[in-house]
Amino acid sequence: MHEMIARFKDLGVIPVVAIEQAKNAMPLADTLVKGGLPCVEITFRTKAAAEAMKIMASRGDLLVGAGTVLTIDQVITALGAGAQFIVSPGFNPKVARYCVANDIAYTPGVCTPSDIEAALDFGLDVLKFFPAEAFGGLKTLKAMSGPYTTVSFVPTGGINPQNLAKYLQFPKVLACGGTWLAKAAQISAGRFDEILANIQQALDIVAACKKSDS
Repeated sequence: MHEMIARFKDLGVIPVVAIEQAKNAMPLADTLVKGGLPCVEITFRTKAAAEAMKIMASRGDLLVGAGTVLTIDQVITALGAGAQFIVSPGFNPKVARYCVANDIAYTPGVCTPSDIEAALDFGLDVLKFFPAEAFGGLKTLKAMSGPYTTVSFVPTGGINPQNLAKYLQFPKVLACGGTWLAKAAQISAGRFDEILANIQQALDIVAACKKSDS
């Protein structure tokens, strides 16, 4: 497990965000740090993504990653903007090969045993289960992960405050990705108080799960 990805376990949840305007990057960063969740996955779903990564990474107090990474060019762009980890929605051998060869923290998306085995061929043992709820949720993850004792997962897609705890209580889940923590509309409208409340609610759930495990 790459040292950057290992940090996911302490966090419990990873905010997955789409930033429409780079000017909102710093206020969002302030909110994440204030809320006690100094991590963000910025998706390449907007034109402002790379600039937002650069702004947030420049602070030095956030773990900044790039999501929806589909090509090697995007990996290079993300790293140039200061991204510390790379996340893809699916498994792309070209992207995987590049990241592994360059010791880049990389979490590809999987939703089948074949995907998992393809990732294992590259030595990748932390995988994004996506889209989690659309593919049967925790029931599917438990069934699918059974043969793969060395693999940990970061379920993303449909995770929310109502089902977060049940995912985190499954030992093979390292952390969960969440778009509900900071929705694009909330970011664009500057509703950072709502985002702060979402973060605090999520961290309360994470803390309760850790307490029950101890």
